[in-house]
Amino acid sequence: MAGGWARDGAVGEQIEASISDELARMQAQKHPVGQSLTHCAECEEPIPEKRRVAIPGVKLCLDCQQDRDGTYKSRVGINRRGSKDSQLK
Repeated sequence: MAGGWARDGAVGEQIEASISDELARMQAQKHPVGQSLTHCAECEEPIPEKRRVAIPGVKLCLDCQQDRDGTYKSRVGINRRGSKDSQLK
């Protein structure tokens, strides 16, 4: 149920579009490919065999991967709400 000038079903369509956009963004992220390295590409520490088997194509040890994943990556979101409050923030 949409309010104001929006047609019926518009809110549901906006939610579905947001979900589709986020899924596409996640699928576009790079994943390791190729053969796993035996030693980390950054610190040269050995990569455990269980990690190499679990993640084919892994290039980093767990510590280096956690450091890399911990960095903040800002991304611009799309404001799909039509209210003026959301546009002012």
